[in-house]
Amino acid sequence: MLTFPQPDLENFLRTYGVQRFAVSPDEKQLVFSTNLNGKYNLWAMDLPNTFPYPLTFIDQSCQTLQYDEQGRFIIASFDFDGNENSQLYALPLQGGTMKEVVYQENTRNAYPILSEDGKRMYYTSSKDNPLFLNSYCIDLESGEEKLIVEGKEAPGYVIALSPDESTILYYKHFANTHSLIVAKRGEEGILLTPPTEAQHTVSDVVFVSDTLVYLLTNYDADFTYLASFDLETKNFSKIKELHNESFNSLYYNKDMQLLYVSSEKGVEDFLYEYDLQNGDWKQLEIPCSVIVQLVAHKSGAIYLLGKSSTSPQNIYKRVGDEWVTLTNYKVPGVGADELAEPQVVKYTSFDGLEIEALLYKAKQEVDAGKIIFMPHGGPQYAERKEFDADVQALLQAGYSIFAPNFRGSTGYGLKFMKMVDGDWGHGPRLDNIAGLEWLIENGHASKGEIILMGGSYGGYMALLLHGRHAEYFSAVVDICGPSDLFSFINSVPEDWKPIMDQWVGNPEKDREKLIEFSPITYLEGMTKPMLVIQGANDPRVVKEESEKIVQALRQKGRTVEYMLLEDEGHGLSKKENHIAVSKRILTFIEGVTSEKVNV
Repeated sequence: MLTFPQPDLENFLRTYGVQRFAVSPDEKQLVFSTNLNGKYNLWAMDLPNTFPYPLTFIDQSCQTLQYDEQGRFIIASFDFDGNENSQLYALPLQGGTMKEVVYQENTRNAYPILSEDGKRMYYTSSKDNPLFLNSYCIDLESGEEKLIVEGKEAPGYVIALSPDESTILYYKHFANTHSLIVAKRGEEGILLTPPTEAQHTVSDVVFVSDTLVYLLTNYDADFTYLASFDLETKNFSKIKELHNESFNSLYYNKDMQLLYVSSEKGVEDFLYEYDLQNGDWKQLEIPCSVIVQLVAHKSGAIYLLGKSSTSPQNIYKRVGDEWVTLTNYKVPGVGADELAEPQVVKYTSFDGLEIEALLYKAKQEVDAGKIIFMPHGGPQYAERKEFDADVQALLQAGYSIFAPNFRGSTGYGLKFMKMVDGDWGHGPRLDNIAGLEWLIENGHASKGEIILMGGSYGGYMALLLHGRHAEYFSAVVDICGPSDLFSFINSVPEDWKPIMDQWVGNPEKDREKLIEFSPITYLEGMTKPMLVIQGANDPRVVKEESEKIVQALRQKGRTVEYMLLEDEGHGLSKKENHIAVSKRILTFIEGVTSEKVNV
């Protein structure tokens, strides 16, 4: 009987991804952004045929994607090498040469909405107002453009358009835990939630007529629910709420008068159907644990992009009560039974707060030292039951992984999410310490032998834990983590700056707190080998944040490896870079582990 070698790291990292998709009005074509050639481009399938063919060769990530309602062309936006300065293009259904619709160097142009006749496009841009953003309407034939909303008070963008274009719904982002939607009707501005001093969010909205909208909000509540607002009567009504579950996205089928509502409950998503004609509400089974995107087609079909712990992102179509897989992305050379599902565990933090976490256990017999502690980014984000090629590759290499949803994480209510506002370095840090202690007490880890790794806010937390609690760790991997909160606040994109006082802190009023919470304050404690990874084009956490900590530690004679990716931003969009980074991480942590074994 033939035997074959075990899959290596690259098998997992060669898994393809899907960023987003759109379906043509006649359902004859589906277009999606995928990295079949190692870099993201638009590909299409002529349904019901599911064999893909390329539409673009731009080799860049796609931020938005939609057909015009007559199915004559596609609108898409792309940035360049992760700089997040997205530009808007039109392309024909067969692909090929793209037409620049909105192209402004060094500006971000996003959130396009097409009029029903496909003649006009509404969009939001950082040009002329980088702090609060402006929204415009452009005539796609003449190129004539007019300003429709001038951003004030808070960064914002056009989120929806009434069918007759008489009303624009405008999203205002005061903080991740404080957002409002204003209906602009002529010169009148109407808030969709009742006036209150209590901060809350409005996260999604759809028009079901020219005057009636449905929205998702946590106004006067902890968890987000479904509500309606009548623009004529100004009547706000709560429609549906669920216990300890937050609705996060709305999708509308106007032909069948059906609303589809996705929700987030801890580490998993759920999907519901609400019949506007008879009020029926029902839960729909879904083929995944996490919903990335959904399209409610006028035919009644539902298209869904989703993922699970042991299944990469795939696009599905619901036919009757059954889901059909349109893409069939798997881990090359690895069976589903060889991939690991996480255990959902809970532990109690320093102040009695319950924290949920995912524990991935390597299938190989390993000692308690081969475990990676992985705080997530955001920080108002969460670890979910979703496929992560790096996690599965590290499990295959014998490393177990622990990923906690510390205070500030999404999916646990507004109160829980707000706990990180202005408190980046205290409560969340101690939640992570409690997680480390839980691992040790339950025999999953040995103090001083744990590998610490995180990206973005997770990178910040890795640096902070390293500086203040190095005794827990053997090695640290920081991926684009802020090292100095003062310079971080000063260098974020302009339209982030209005929210920084609440989110992170004010450099003058909160000076002592920001010093205490900045990892660079604790250089003396950073004694363990460290690998720092950074994208040169990162607009969120600029490369100087990483270079500052690397240089300071090297001056102290510490062991610090540094990997700068010249063609990436805040993440890894190119397959060769992803593979190179993951191999570097594995080589680094295996080197530290083997040194300890030899000692």
